[in-house]
Amino acid sequence: MRIALLLLAAAALALLSPAAAWRVKFNVANLDGKKGEKGSFTWEVDDAWAPLGAARFREMMEADFFKGVRFFRVISGFMAQFGIHGTPAKAAEWRQKRITDDPVTQSNTRGMVSFATSGANSRTTQMFINFGNNANLDGMGFSPFARVVEGMDVVDRIFKIG
Repeated sequence: MRIALLLLAAAALALLSPAAAWRVKFNVANLDGKKGEKGSFTWEVDDAWAPLGAARFREMMEADFFKGVRFFRVISGFMAQFGIHGTPAKAAEWRQKRITDDPVTQSNTRGMVSFATSGANSRTTQMFINFGNNANLDGMGFSPFARVVEGMDVVDRIFKIG
């Protein structure tokens, strides 16, 4: 049986001022698919890169959305995806809160974080961390809003579940 990775968001490490970069630390469990294996990684969110995406992420943080959220799609060399809440009612509520697309100002390279999309202006809560150079996603409208600045080695240990 595969054990999904729990994702718990810690408090932001910097002031959340508009048009500024700010950091968030994530504590994760079940690394390498092993119960009890824990680690952490830190993102730097840059409001200027993708303002709407960064604002949505901030909104999710303030709503304590990430407690207990799991990675559900992890493809070696490509990305690790998460952002579906485990409580069906909460997931349904957020699924209705679509945000419009941001222009792509950064590339989907290793460690960059973007929202997933099912088409134009369809971003909700799902996002992914790039494991490699996925610049081909840039032309499809996937606009990075953050990057892993500490702990990419931990991200690499997220259990490959899909």
